[in-house]
Amino acid sequence: MEDRALVRRARQGDAAAFGELYAKIYKKLYAYALYTLQNPSDAEDVVGEAVADAFASIGHLRREESFSSWMYRIVENKCSRRMREYYRDGGELTEEDENLREMQAEWNDDIDGTGEHIDVREAFAQLSEADRRIVGMQVIFGYRTREIAEIMGMNENTVRSREHRALKKLGEMLEG
Repeated sequence: MEDRALVRRARQGDAAAFGELYAKIYKKLYAYALYTLQNPSDAEDVVGEAVADAFASIGHLRREESFSSWMYRIVENKCSRRMREYYRDGGELTEEDENLREMQAEWNDDIDGTGEHIDVREAFAQLSEADRRIVGMQVIFGYRTREIAEIMGMNENTVRSREHRALKKLGEMLEG
């Protein structure tokens, strides 16, 4: 069924229609939250909260064709809020967090033995948070500039120029 028709039905309170829409984008929502928060449990919580909020307020969605970007905006806002809470609370690592980091480090060491991936990660981490999100959404998740602009509440030209500068900066860091 066409997404617009599903959105119309969801706006009228049809939970099954909302579920179909959600099923189409769940993996990307979760991947984005995990990419942003670096914690599977927090990513699941954020996506769950976003879906509950979206279902409760689907009547406020202005354009039927914007469902996907509207959902990403909600997840983006929830991720930002979670990050602020983490930093405000001091964010001490728990034993579970430390174990996850150790597993990631071991996995990274075993990828190809060249160590190149570490340079990419370090360079990527040096970008601003907004630039990391723009590049991540475009390169990792395949979003178009228009979608990124909607999700982040930016002008499309701003997204293009930030992406261009961020990729150029990454290239320079990796060459040097």
